[in-house]
Amino acid sequence: MGHCDQPVHSLIRVVGHILEGMTTSTPRRRHFAASPFKADPEPVIEQFESGDLVSHDSFGLGRVVNKETAAVTVDFGPRLVRIASPFPKLSKL
Repeated sequence: MGHCDQPVHSLIRVVGHILEGMTTSTPRRRHFAASPFKADPEPVIEQFESGDLVSHDSFGLGRVVNKETAAVTVDFGPRLVRIASPFPKLSKL
């Protein structure tokens, strides 16, 4: 990494820290054993790595620049966006 990469990584850390508290997660509903209805299937969450090319329904094409436990930060050109798991509008190219 070169000297000019430092501001980007600092920005990613700051943005990630600020947005960390803003993410919300909807808890899964409990399934009762005596229920006549089938349990909802476990959602499949796509896995992303730094450097992956991705497409977002609202932001367009981008590249993953940071991976966290429950989110990724994507560079969409003019903006960096932190997208929380389960990544509903994001797909790997």
